[in-house]
Amino acid sequence: MNYSNSDSPNSKCSVCVLGQFCLPVGLAPSDVAKIDTLVKERVRLQKGENLYRHGDPLSSVYSVRFGTLKTEFGLQDGRQQVIGFHLPGEILGLDGIGEGHYQSNAIALEESEVCIIRYEAFEDLARQIPVLQHQFHRILSREITQDQRHLLSLGSMRAEERLAAFLLNLSQRLAARGYVNNEFDLRMSRVEIGSYLGIQIETVSRMLSRFAESGLIQIQQRHLKLIDMDGLYELAGVPNPDRTTQNN
Repeated sequence: MNYSNSDSPNSKCSVCVLGQFCLPVGLAPSDVAKIDTLVKERVRLQKGENLYRHGDPLSSVYSVRFGTLKTEFGLQDGRQQVIGFHLPGEILGLDGIGEGHYQSNAIALEESEVCIIRYEAFEDLARQIPVLQHQFHRILSREITQDQRHLLSLGSMRAEERLAAFLLNLSQRLAARGYVNNEFDLRMSRVEIGSYLGIQIETVSRMLSRFAESGLIQIQQRHLKLIDMDGLYELAGVPNPDRTTQNN
């Protein structure tokens, strides 16, 4: 891991293009200046490097600046269960708050950089800026809601529905960050996708091929293009939010 300071004016939270995901709106100028002191350090990770490991004491929470990370949990039989994929603007390390140590391993899926937010400093600042504490509660609530939806999909969706919903969820999250929503590289392997969705790798590969044959997607190695968004939403059993917006 390569640590660096974030003293440059262009590195401040208040001018970060991902601030909409991390910071509350409507901050007073004096509060913005305080928040800019919160992130004093960043860490650069190479593919495969750990940001933290299960059992490490909670020292910080982390905001992804660029790149992609996964979180996984070690099972008793030695397997690793993937429990999340984290994109720019998303927060890692929240699972360490309850017990005072991290409950998972966080690993870079590509070259990535994260902002280090010292947890004690954050708590002190949140007491001074109630709107910051409210934003933190919103982030926690969003994490809980996402976990609940994932558990629901594991218990009630067929394998092809889970995969379609997963691809659409990635598309929505990338679109929110200004990326093209229908064409992107899968930073995670088919093994990791299968682990996250509770599907065998052979089934993941077979379903991706089936999606391609049906005209829903085009895929070449890890490069993915979503061709029939309506068809994917129909397969996932959820309404297309773009169609809902147009109808309104």
